[in-house]
Amino acid sequence: MPSLTKAAADPAAAVTKTGPDGPPGDGRRARRPLGRHNLHGWLFSTPFLVLFAVFMAFPIVATLLMSFTDFGARHVTRPLEAEFVGLENYTKLFEDDRFLKALFNTAYFVVVGVPLTVLLGLLVAVLLNNGIDRARTFFRVGFYAPVVTAIVAVAVVWRFVLDPSDGLIAGLAAELSVTAPDFLGSETWAMPSLIAMAVWRNLGTVMVLFIAGLQAIPADVREAARLDGAGAWQEMRRITVPLLRPTMLYASVITTIGYLNVFEEPFVMTQGGPSDATLTVSLDMYREGFNFFHMGYASAMAYVLFVVVMGITVLQLRLLKDNTR
Repeated sequence: MPSLTKAAADPAAAVTKTGPDGPPGDGRRARRPLGRHNLHGWLFSTPFLVLFAVFMAFPIVATLLMSFTDFGARHVTRPLEAEFVGLENYTKLFEDDRFLKALFNTAYFVVVGVPLTVLLGLLVAVLLNNGIDRARTFFRVGFYAPVVTAIVAVAVVWRFVLDPSDGLIAGLAAELSVTAPDFLGSETWAMPSLIAMAVWRNLGTVMVLFIAGLQAIPADVREAARLDGAGAWQEMRRITVPLLRPTMLYASVITTIGYLNVFEEPFVMTQGGPSDATLTVSLDMYREGFNFFHMGYASAMAYVLFVVVMGITVLQLRLLKDNTR
């Protein structure tokens, strides 16, 4: 009777009690659905896990192992015959003038291109969010169109614009009795030309991020600032920019990662020329791996670039995250 009375007074205890003092059947019934859910989750995840293992995890591990060998074209059919060379590929990299030139060009591309892309993206986003009332959707689509346009089409347009004899800029310069430089054939102008093309092409992505961030700022905050007498510049500096810092952090990180891996622009437009003035790490890695078939050496390049990307990303997160709190 006391046990029945206790069970009636606290039915939850009687149902949930498990172990040596409770009915084992209840505990098993409570655990079965969780086990079935886990099994169903793993079954649904299996196709992705298989594809990830075959096309992502295995190539990553294989590339890491290749970077410590002299893997070349002769080892494609007999990979186990590749000779282990330790850190030789990595030490050669920093004695290779071409790789050091590519590293410098990539740094130049990032240091100039990232701030331009972020600042112009912010400016365009502010104008489209607040300054333009008519045809706002048209302008948004126009600025975003280069992001989804094929690089070949973009290259054709920019080659026409930059052509030193019949290009758009050359024609405008001729009207002003000025000779336009050979933008893609000059060591001085080639990299700035590619940076301008990259900024124009990637501006739309940053613009969309900043528009989303601007629309998330409460209207009450802006109205309170205006009632306190804040002008457009003060509102921008004291309200908009501080509240957009998380968006700026994200935009800066993804833009930096993309520009550190820059490949398409120099590959299509200049092939790394003239005189390696636009050679980047990714393009040099492609040449070593697929033109000269130095697969082990190219793999070492890939992991040096990976370490650089990780290091700069972590540094950005540490420096910029403190300002978002």
